[in-house]
Amino acid sequence: MDFKASLYKRLDKYARLDTQSDDRSQTFPSTKKQLVLAKLLAAELKAIGAKGVKLDKYGYVTAEIPATAKGRLPVIGLLAHVDTSPDASGKGVKPRLHKSWKGGEIVISRKLGVVLNTKNCPELAACRGEDIVTASGDTLLGADNKAGLAIIMTAAEHLLRHKEIPHGKLRIGFTPDEEVGQGVKYFNVKAFGADFAYTFDGDLAGAVEEENFNADGVKISIKGKSVHPGSAKNALANAARIAADIVASWPENLLPETTEKREGFIMFTDIAGEIEKAEISGIAREHDLKKLKAMERQLEAIVAAKRLKYPLAEIDLAFREQYRNMKEIIVRHPAVMGKLMAAVREAGLEPKVKPVRGGTDGARLSFMGLPTPNVFTGGYNYHGRYEWASLDGMNKSAEVLINLVRQWAK
Repeated sequence: MDFKASLYKRLDKYARLDTQSDDRSQTFPSTKKQLVLAKLLAAELKAIGAKGVKLDKYGYVTAEIPATAKGRLPVIGLLAHVDTSPDASGKGVKPRLHKSWKGGEIVISRKLGVVLNTKNCPELAACRGEDIVTASGDTLLGADNKAGLAIIMTAAEHLLRHKEIPHGKLRIGFTPDEEVGQGVKYFNVKAFGADFAYTFDGDLAGAVEEENFNADGVKISIKGKSVHPGSAKNALANAARIAADIVASWPENLLPETTEKREGFIMFTDIAGEIEKAEISGIAREHDLKKLKAMERQLEAIVAAKRLKYPLAEIDLAFREQYRNMKEIIVRHPAVMGKLMAAVREAGLEPKVKPVRGGTDGARLSFMGLPTPNVFTGGYNYHGRYEWASLDGMNKSAEVLINLVRQWAK
């Protein structure tokens, strides 16, 4: 099966729409511009013949592909998210196709010095000879997760055209705000009606994921005391300086840039400060929940020490649960990963089961009663200008999707 032309056409179309989410917004979805793509996807689903297409008030797009196989079969959900990360610009994305990459440099932007190669991205080496898509250097690409959208749409169109392919009822779901950890906040699992589901939101070809970080948000608020610097001794509490001291006190070996695989970290993502007030925002991540809580106690001890060091200041620390490790739920349903592994092997790949060093809609969905592992989409270097996707990897993902629904019909 070769879907590469259709996949690129869709990825190019979706990527050009700015759909960045906003983690500071109080609305849902967090940005109205996500709804532009949601409306386009709903219209496209109707055009290819999907049934029961809906776009609800929260920006969720859902649809159905009727069963072609007889008998009582599990209903399978296929999900991807419409938003892109707030970490890099998603405005004016210009996808570029680098056909049959033969090795060497992939120049994303010579002017900006954005050059991709196997030295700064060793994972690229496995894609020699493949068609690689990047942006133009001014923005991220948005393959996270518009590659997933393109894969599900392209595979859905194929299944609707080829009713001889046996499968049970399929439910399609496209969500907003995944990148800010709110993707399924209002998702109605019961109304969706799937027994099991898969997010197509992974990375390199063959990679499948049944576990993810336990995740909490971190917020430290500091109330300082301002006085004239000429008479500041024993009277000034500089909130901005205290914030810097707290961040600098966190151990170097518990940062994202010094950890890998299942190792946890706390990352301080934003600092806003002046003399009278400051705020530190961050994220805490660990695959082992006990280790996550131990890290949080370590940060609490640091903050307690700063309260003693700066008695004129008020320092508050709060953690907010974001999501938990979905493996706890998925292992109770071995067929969910068993069918996926068989589908990957049927596509000629050896499955690479690995932990997600991040989050996924599937984490929250699993705890909401819908076991949902994650499937590769053929991309890498997400959330920045060095982002890329292999059309050949995307093609394999679409093939896996079709194999997967056939597996569930057996």
